[in-house]
Amino acid sequence: MRRLLALALLTATPAHADRIKDIAHFGGVRANALTGYGIVVGLSGTGDDNLEYTVQSMKSAAARLGVTLPPGVAPGLKNAAAVIVTAELPAFAKPGQRLDVTVSALGKAKSLRGGTLLLSPLVGADGEVYALAQGNLAVGGFGAEGRDGSKLVVNTPSSGRVPSGASVERAVDNPFNSGDALTLDLNEPDFTTALAVARAITKAGLPAQAVDSTTVRIAAPPGDRIALASRIESLDVGVDAPPARVIINARTGTVVIGAGVRVLPAAIAHGNLTVRVTETLIASQPAPESYGRTVIVPQSRVEAEQPPVRMALFAPGVALGDIVRAVNALGAAPGDLVAILEALKAAGALRAELVVI
Repeated sequence: MRRLLALALLTATPAHADRIKDIAHFGGVRANALTGYGIVVGLSGTGDDNLEYTVQSMKSAAARLGVTLPPGVAPGLKNAAAVIVTAELPAFAKPGQRLDVTVSALGKAKSLRGGTLLLSPLVGADGEVYALAQGNLAVGGFGAEGRDGSKLVVNTPSSGRVPSGASVERAVDNPFNSGDALTLDLNEPDFTTALAVARAITKAGLPAQAVDSTTVRIAAPPGDRIALASRIESLDVGVDAPPARVIINARTGTVVIGAGVRVLPAAIAHGNLTVRVTETLIASQPAPESYGRTVIVPQSRVEAEQPPVRMALFAPGVALGDIVRAVNALGAAPGDLVAILEALKAAGALRAELVVI
């Protein structure tokens, strides 16, 4: 039974209404990435052993607690590991709010299970500290290793999370409440959609202008902008179908054909040539009076098979459903389908953007 083509079919539909909050977001209202360096302690012999930078980090941590290690003494670090701590600071986050943090081993620690993250500052892109992280790790994976070198690893035990493990120490300035206007940034740049959003907001009594394919500027004097933003987000906008695209995942063979894809007059012929080589070993037994030896003689059989080639003809302006039916009639596998689509694009017959991911 032939494999079915991996196609996700999107039926062409007319313009439909979407809420503005589903297709756009207000400018400046975004999260900020935070990163820090820390030490995880309390591991069960799965730490960094004696990595130099981990040793230095442990000495510094001990010094901050008033413990001075003698010169030349290196602490054993099988129960500790150097880690990178990451978190995301949401827009409008205030001091005292809690954040989830992700902890990932930096060195050769085999597992962070059972570890505790020591107090670690988290800094933004400007180098300022915006949060402090500390707490017990939740690790979803685990690993085991035998003396003969055999290993069993499930998921990723060298990374984990600390739920609500960071406390916000500094708020980020946000331009939302400043200036004489609000800006909306579309999630997918499109001139038609930007113009439709501007018209919908203007119709609601708020002067708006599409600046480009991504940005819509809304006149909004300082004041109660929360109520204004809520009103704008709830407006419905008629959105046209997206641009015609064919998405190909080269790793999995998945092909997604979007609505609006059209093909100019074209003919496609598809066929596979199969070559089989069969090796048979035959024993050659000489006559008794010949004093010869029994030998093994290989016999090779080469066969070539090519099924009848079928050709599909596309009429002008053929739609998505016709493309799928024609390709299925050819019996093309996902890999062959990719070659067919690329050939149609090269011939100038495919009226769509071909995207390979």
